[in-house]
Amino acid sequence: MEHRHSRKIANLERLLRPKSIAVIGGLEAQRVVEQCRKIGFGGEIWPVNRRRADVAGIPCVQKIEELPGVPDAAFVAIPPDATVEAVEALRKAGVGGAVCYASGFKEVGGIGVERQTALLDAAGDMAVIGPNCYGVLNYLDGAALWPDQQGGQRVERGAAVVAQSGNISISMTMQERSVPLAYVISVGNKADLGFEDYVEALSRDPRVTCIGLIAENIDNPVAFAQAVRQAKQAGKPVVVLKAGTSAKGAQATFTHTSSLAGSDRLYDAYFDRIGVARVPSLTVLMESLKLLSVFPPLAANRLVSMSCSGGEAALMADLAEKYGFDFPDFDAATDKALNDVLGDRVAVANPLDYHTYIWEDEQALTGCFTAALSADVDAGILVLDYPHPEKCDLTAWEPATRAIISAAETTGTATVVVSSLPENFPRADRDRLLDAGIVPLQGLEEAMQALRAALDAGRVSEAAVSHAPGAGPGSLRTLDEWRSKKLVTQFGLALPQASLVTSATEAVAAAEAIGYPVVAKAVSADLAHKTEAGAVKVNLADADALDAACATLFSLSETVLVEAMVRGAVAEVLIGVNRDAQFGLHLVVGAGGELVEVLDDAAIVLLPASRADVLAALSSLKIYRLLSGYRGRAKGDVEALLDAVEGVARLVEDHAGTLAELDINPLMVMPEGQSVFAADALVRLADEE
Repeated sequence: MEHRHSRKIANLERLLRPKSIAVIGGLEAQRVVEQCRKIGFGGEIWPVNRRRADVAGIPCVQKIEELPGVPDAAFVAIPPDATVEAVEALRKAGVGGAVCYASGFKEVGGIGVERQTALLDAAGDMAVIGPNCYGVLNYLDGAALWPDQQGGQRVERGAAVVAQSGNISISMTMQERSVPLAYVISVGNKADLGFEDYVEALSRDPRVTCIGLIAENIDNPVAFAQAVRQAKQAGKPVVVLKAGTSAKGAQATFTHTSSLAGSDRLYDAYFDRIGVARVPSLTVLMESLKLLSVFPPLAANRLVSMSCSGGEAALMADLAEKYGFDFPDFDAATDKALNDVLGDRVAVANPLDYHTYIWEDEQALTGCFTAALSADVDAGILVLDYPHPEKCDLTAWEPATRAIISAAETTGTATVVVSSLPENFPRADRDRLLDAGIVPLQGLEEAMQALRAALDAGRVSEAAVSHAPGAGPGSLRTLDEWRSKKLVTQFGLALPQASLVTSATEAVAAAEAIGYPVVAKAVSADLAHKTEAGAVKVNLADADALDAACATLFSLSETVLVEAMVRGAVAEVLIGVNRDAQFGLHLVVGAGGELVEVLDDAAIVLLPASRADVLAALSSLKIYRLLSGYRGRAKGDVEALLDAVEGVARLVEDHAGTLAELDINPLMVMPEGQSVFAADALVRLADEE
């Protein structure tokens, strides 16, 4: 299998960087020839068409078997059934790979699914992009397996973009953001190759600076994680725009856990674990790829910002807080250097408002920018809006441009120039800065999001990613609270003192042994949401109150759980387990109790998980402030909480084949040193065969 994979990747590399191309079809094949000529393809192009004498002036052969040589790549734009036949002939001829343009495959269902299976059988080890796709633009070598217009240009190095959507891929080539695009690949159905295959192949090209993906889903999380690791080792960070942010993958109603474990949260946790930067929009993707094509990912979050406006400085401070950046105070040496340049009319601080006193004074601007960029930071920002080049005189902006180029060269600090609005950055000035090794970022918010992506892409993680199982258990059974709690106690979780009773008389006797106040609950596997069903009675202070509660509870079930009322908790927490078709069993931690879904304060923990992973997830919650001793209150027993989560993780490992869902809510977190108690639990298991 490994050898076959290696052959497939080698063939994909031939397809992406062909020295010769076959085009099969009519109008679309002609457009491929035209686009290859437009971007300067220097290799051989061989058309195949039964009805035409030539395609775009190049003589045709009638059959693939009549090609004058073995092409590295083919573009196939004929009907779907004929596409399958052509792919088989190409594979037999030894072609590296093919772009299959036609639709009518899996995306239409029915016979299309059968066609797609036949296509894969026909391809064998040959690499296939598509079907139902636009194909490949290689701006490094001038190869355009692309049947439409495109707006890119040749580059010597740059970013690779892989997208499922053809229209979005076209739009990427039309960008006015000075992003150096090395490849644009439209993958359509992804019948043969997953995103992991493209990442692996692209990471082997030394001219690729970074890789951007526009993805609807990641089919093989384990293989994708391995490919990302290879790319990062090769110095090529990966940025993803993940489409489809709804929680439609969650099982909406059975447990609190399932309603909190939406598919989008799972992807956030997954990308965070493997060190992939996730961005929210196409514009931020472009800005991020531009930044990462010039500089490596940021090592830390320390920035310096310079502008000649207090308003811009304030906006930068707000955005830094929003996106998790720090503007550290200047040290004494930097502070003195800036004061020497700016004098006593400027309050030296980071972000720096250097005012307009030194505007057009190139020497002073250079001194100011050099001093600021010499600070102990990971990147420097100059906010600079250029006037409209066709309506205004740009002469007064020359000193600032020359000054920032000089300062960046002198200090070696990663430097970006940011326009407050995306359109306030003329192309000539963007290109001039790029030539000087400075990144022109368009729009304040987009710039900060791109810097955040550069920080996220720098995360190094050796954490494993579990193999994704199939759909998971089929026929399920629900354990009632008593049995659910008995199961979790086997993995170290503590429970309030309790007794299971079958009559009001037994309930009162149990309560007297436990001590009032108590909680009484109807116990039944059919009562998943006991509070809504009126099956929970709390703070029962005496026998009369308990006896009255039992009248209701025994009408709902044959057994009642009498339990000590846990008082003095610092916080109520949820620990859950959910099963996802792609990511398998995973943990959910969050704010618990009755407000669990109102607060929507939860984090995903993928498995396997270290204690540090669990602590990081808990620390991300709003409720963690309570656990940390909010406003002088007692701290929660965080160590016991971590023990409890690790116990649930062991339960998952031991019952991985049958566990479908688990809900511990609430887990009562007591003051430091006083443990945690599972006040309620619910487990769903598959029936073992």
